[in-house]
Amino acid sequence: MSSVAAPVRETTPKRWMLWISWAVSLWPTFVVVSSATWKLTRNPWYVGEFARIGWPESALPLLAFLQLGSLVLYLIPRTAVLGAILLTGYLGGAVATYVRMGEPYPVLVPLSTSMIAWLGLYLRDERLRSLLPLRRGA
Repeated sequence: MSSVAAPVRETTPKRWMLWISWAVSLWPTFVVVSSATWKLTRNPWYVGEFARIGWPESALPLLAFLQLGSLVLYLIPRTAVLGAILLTGYLGGAVATYVRMGEPYPVLVPLSTSMIAWLGLYLRDERLRSLLPLRRGA
């Protein structure tokens, strides 16, 4: 019987990659917390913007708690993928709303926020990197 030693893959991210991943994840955290805060405090500008895009003011607290719940799941390592999926869905609704209105600029905030959230998760989660590997060349 012969045994061949298989190469062992590193399963924990390098320390620098972990720090960078959490630094990158701060941006979507900041954006979502800011948005939820404006909803919960009923910031006058935000309430006006919400009415302009067709949402009733009564929906503000529910949407804020959906945002914060998704964010908590995103920040907990075991549930981070689920949190990223829920955040992406929520932010996709914002993109759809602005596209429906024909306003291209506001689309950039939710779109970039979700992309940056996934980048932060990609850097800190080996399972995600193995599922979606980056490849060099064609």
